[in-house]
Amino acid sequence: MPRRKPRPKGSQARSQPGQRPIGDVFGRTEDGPGGETYMVRAIAGTRATKYYRCPGCDHEIPPGVAHVVAWPAHGGEEDRRHWHTGCWKGRHTRGITRRWS
Repeated sequence: MPRRKPRPKGSQARSQPGQRPIGDVFGRTEDGPGGETYMVRAIAGTRATKYYRCPGCDHEIPPGVAHVVAWPAHGGEEDRRHWHTGCWKGRHTRGITRRWS
């Protein structure tokens, strides 16, 4: 069995308490419907556990399907909406349903 290299003392490779997760866990900003700025977060299919209705196509997003969550950057997370990834990407080329308004 090959030997492992010893880790240097004080290595920052390990996760320290209080560090922020890497990736878009906290969201990124994008332009959304109506020209407003939105916070956007990708949701993995393994974390999607409920049914949601996409405001882009008015169809359901079933549990287990990866999708996008978006909410106004100057609003609050209580205004968030769950979108199919394709509907969010195509939001500038078509209108949105009444449920978003």
